[in-house]
Amino acid sequence: MIQINQVRVLDPITGEDQITTVWIEQGHRVAAPEHATQISEVIDGQGQWLMPALVDLCARLREPGQQQHGTLKSEGQAARANGVLHVVIPPDTKPVLENGALLQGLRQRALDDGGIHLHIIGALTKGLDGNQPANLAGLKQGGCIAVSNARAAFANDDVLLRSLEYAATLGLTVFFYPEEASLAKDGCVHDGFMASRQGLTGIPEIAETVALAKQILMVEETGVRAHFSQLSSGASVELIRIAKARGLPVTADVAMHQLHLTDAYIDGFNALAHVRPPLRSEDDRAKLRQGLADGVIDAICSHHEPLSATSKLAPFPDTEAGISGFDTLIAQGVILVNDGVLSPLALAACLVSKPAAIAGIEAKRQAVGGWVLVDPNQAWTVSNTSMASQGKNTPYQGATLFGRVQRLLV
Repeated sequence: MIQINQVRVLDPITGEDQITTVWIEQGHRVAAPEHATQISEVIDGQGQWLMPALVDLCARLREPGQQQHGTLKSEGQAARANGVLHVVIPPDTKPVLENGALLQGLRQRALDDGGIHLHIIGALTKGLDGNQPANLAGLKQGGCIAVSNARAAFANDDVLLRSLEYAATLGLTVFFYPEEASLAKDGCVHDGFMASRQGLTGIPEIAETVALAKQILMVEETGVRAHFSQLSSGASVELIRIAKARGLPVTADVAMHQLHLTDAYIDGFNALAHVRPPLRSEDDRAKLRQGLADGVIDAICSHHEPLSATSKLAPFPDTEAGISGFDTLIAQGVILVNDGVLSPLALAACLVSKPAAIAGIEAKRQAVGGWVLVDPNQAWTVSNTSMASQGKNTPYQGATLFGRVQRLLV
């Protein structure tokens, strides 16, 4: 049993936000022991936060199929080092996650090798080719928490509609990553001043909002429960606001880096800032933050995408998109608190209880337990050696941030 003295407890489930002494045993908070001999360790929690283990709604761990960038072991350990115990992965691995019978083995390896609880989004269409629905019943039976076509396009809107109707009959949530391929084309950055200045092909905001508007209409038609992940534009926030006001069964999240970084970071062809959806304007960033503060955006994900060093060495448009997000997740959350966007308790809700509810894993989360001890004032410099992830691809390289996970208590 571990005793933590005078720590600020942030429990979004109970709403508790107070400085107190707590006792943790096997990942669960317990009552004060009758005898001091039952306590194996005492931690001074002054100035620190204690919150439940984090739930990440989107991370690519690169296995199966892309182990040159990361593995279940390397990225699972990186997740744990940064307080994340539950990880949701999209279906666009190699091979595509469309065979329900194979998913249990993947979950078990993630637990055995990486020490994390993996929650899988299955493929909405066969091979993610957008031509016909996948075996959604088999995926549900195999334990998928949701289905999605990731960023792959549908052959036509009829396939999309039929796939959503199928998912709705099974009670499956559909995850959308809205982007209209015919408008995004071969763009690689936000379609704005920086794109023009660098001579790079842009992805206009309307590529996201057109897809989002159509998908919302399809949700209204089919009644399927939908989650919209990684919103990047201010206009998207307004569309979600309207959908929620109309009572549609929709939720939304934003990648943590979209709340801090803008397309200014691509200056000098900085490939570490190449990500999809792209970093957008200062106005978009401000509206995403406001949408989060208002509760229109429900949760924050890491959108963790580790990449090998060589993946960022080509000319900007030819580099692979992705930011390694686990290591800076908490530090960026501390910035949101310091900037007055969220209270510490609201931050915990965006990283724990709300994503767990969206993924439908709240009962599992509570059964597993786990608490994270965070020092919001610890200064550290982002570097290859200070990052736990195998992927060192982050625009924060060399920056000094405040806020670091001290312990994951499980």
